Amino acid sequence: MNLDQYLPVFLFILIGLTVGVAPQIIGFVLGPNRPDPAKNSPYECGFEAFGDARMQFDVRYYLIAILFILFDLETALLFPWAATLKELGLYGFLVGLEIVTILAIGFVYMWIKGALDWE
Repeated sequence: MNLDQYLPVFLFILIGLTVGVAPQIIGFVLGPNRPDPAKNSPYECGFEAFGDARMQFDVRYYLIAILFILFDLETALLFPWAATLKELGLYGFLVGLEIVTILAIGFVYMWIKGALDWE
């Protein structure tokens, strides 16, 4: 087994670690460290923090986030599908239409269930 083949890989790893770790070490060693109570206090949007950091969020918050990701991905997939529609032919059109239909049914279901109502 010839280790000369792996030299570029080892160099790549070494350079990557150097570029990623060296600035952090230099900043930690040479950077100023002057803590005071104002710097160490918790800060949240311009006012003092209140409540527990482990408070529970409403499930609807996560549901809206998941729906946003779902429809964002749908939009990202529609553009290449539409751009290559001529090459895909009728079968590609029907498969894309099936995906859009499934997502539309899910959207209507969520709308009927009231998942999109923000109170």
